[in-house]
Amino acid sequence: MAQRRGQRNSKGRDRSNGPDGPGTARTAVKTSAPRAPVSLPAEILVGELAETLEMSNVDTIKALMRLGVMATVNETVEFDVAAKVAASFEIGVLKPKDREESAAAIKVGIDEDMTEENSVLRPPVITVLGHVDHGKTTLLDAIRGASVVDTEAGGITQSIGAYQVEKDDHLLTFIDTPGHAAFTQMRASGAQVTDIAVLVVAADDGVMPQTLEAIEHAKAAGVPMVVAINKIDAPGADIDRTNAQLAEHEIIVESYGGDTVAVPVSALKGDGIDDLLESLLLIAEISELKANPDRSGIGVVIESRMDRSRGAVASVLVRAGTVKAGDTIVAGTSRGRIKTMIDGFGKVVTQAGPSTPIEVLGLNGTPAAGDQFDVVANDREARDLVTTRDRLATKRRDTRAATTMAEVMRRVHQSGSKELNVVVKTGNHGSIDAVQRAVEQVSNDEVQVKVLSATSGAINESDILLASASDAIVVGFETTVEAGARRQANAEGIAIRTYDIIYNLIDEVEDAARGMLEPERKTVVTGHANVLEVFQHGKREKIAGLRVTDGVLKRTGRMRVLRADEEIFDGAITSMRHLKENVRELTNNFEGGVMIDGFHEYEQGDILEAYEIQVTRR
Repeated sequence: MAQRRGQRNSKGRDRSNGPDGPGTARTAVKTSAPRAPVSLPAEILVGELAETLEMSNVDTIKALMRLGVMATVNETVEFDVAAKVAASFEIGVLKPKDREESAAAIKVGIDEDMTEENSVLRPPVITVLGHVDHGKTTLLDAIRGASVVDTEAGGITQSIGAYQVEKDDHLLTFIDTPGHAAFTQMRASGAQVTDIAVLVVAADDGVMPQTLEAIEHAKAAGVPMVVAINKIDAPGADIDRTNAQLAEHEIIVESYGGDTVAVPVSALKGDGIDDLLESLLLIAEISELKANPDRSGIGVVIESRMDRSRGAVASVLVRAGTVKAGDTIVAGTSRGRIKTMIDGFGKVVTQAGPSTPIEVLGLNGTPAAGDQFDVVANDREARDLVTTRDRLATKRRDTRAATTMAEVMRRVHQSGSKELNVVVKTGNHGSIDAVQRAVEQVSNDEVQVKVLSATSGAINESDILLASASDAIVVGFETTVEAGARRQANAEGIAIRTYDIIYNLIDEVEDAARGMLEPERKTVVTGHANVLEVFQHGKREKIAGLRVTDGVLKRTGRMRVLRADEEIFDGAITSMRHLKENVRELTNNFEGGVMIDGFHEYEQGDILEAYEIQVTRR
């Protein structure tokens, strides 16, 4: 009985006699009609493979065993193995394409399918930046009419909050960050979250070191900037002095003849808040910010944390589409089903549209700031997306290139940029201007050298973060590199160069800028030949029998066909022979045969002009 049962599979079909005779197992289960090919990911659980192939777990595991693979239902197999299993059941497969996160680099959370027909205006996303204790959270507190600053340690923002407010029947989304580092961290992760940056400067304190860093990070993001001059009612407040200090750092406000909007405000008293909101609405109207609300929701993770009572909580900004309670979601490499959505005022909501910030409960982990957020069709698609992201992240880590200037230039060339971004650090404050001017003077008509930041002190992690977000190099003059910054630079693939001699620094920046120039391409004629005879080669192809009249014909070069002094064809040389031997070149007075890719209409008397393209780095 056991023997008979062993001779049958789970479908009840006799497998003891195969096509090759007794005792040979069949490798395929015959079906009544051919199955359509199935799509398989790069990795798949054995149980999911069985479900996809519409076979039992037992049959699938047996097919794996026949391939020499011992795997349980909950183990994963590679695509090649899964494809062989499908083939054993006579089921075709479609080769998978790696599903990249909806955007590499600056495209995270951006809807590439948006058109004029399916898009609507969306609220602007505004990030508040500035020096510590200049009143960023107090200003936002005044804008949204809620009290938050009193609940925070020392009145300093400890986490990221995002809120929506309404002004003249228009919504505005505000992101309050613990500093420019978090703002740039999201950019370094590839997320362009912000539409407008609000720079908060205290009128009684003026431009401070973190103010300068916030300016540099906002400039690097390439977003419009509005200056909120806060604490105008404080003792010692001087708006003119603040405007003059901003002008020293190329932030020219409108009252000084520039194009940067500056609004005096008092966050404590609420003065100037309406003017600030109106300025932000005007910039948003000019920018014509749009999104498609009808697609599956996509967005960016602003922050996440693990709550003891609620589990993983992620703050998410929806960039396009609509997110609904109950949706299956993937955030970075975390996934789950939305149990609850909470808006910036602590209210439970059932759906959220473009530019809406929400807190999401239901993920199985805590994603990082700047991670891509997606609504997917089902749990299987969520697992596939997480698996792919894990694999791509591993591949990026494994193949991360060394932090060399050549690697920086390779990345810049890939981006198609003609701008070399540089972060400058000097050992003392007095050297900043001299080094910055020297570096910027390297610019020419074709390549612009742009100094993103020029400050004094040791090279730190904030400098590396800025360089990572902007594909920049970090150069230090008479300074050191902090250990944490060195580790982060190695992890991110950021080039750090330190110098004690200014001329060496300038020379290397010049070399980097020169490397961005398009190389000169020059066509050099190497020789000529006369066609003496034409030979048939196969049904269509022909060989030109020739004699070299001057110079040399090279197998690696190209050739023009001239007839009656007119060029009739230009192509690559596919074959070159002398007598019966393949040769690399034919020199003056030698005879041979040549075939040119795509041309078979040779005539006696044609002139073949050989040339090569020489590429010279400028």
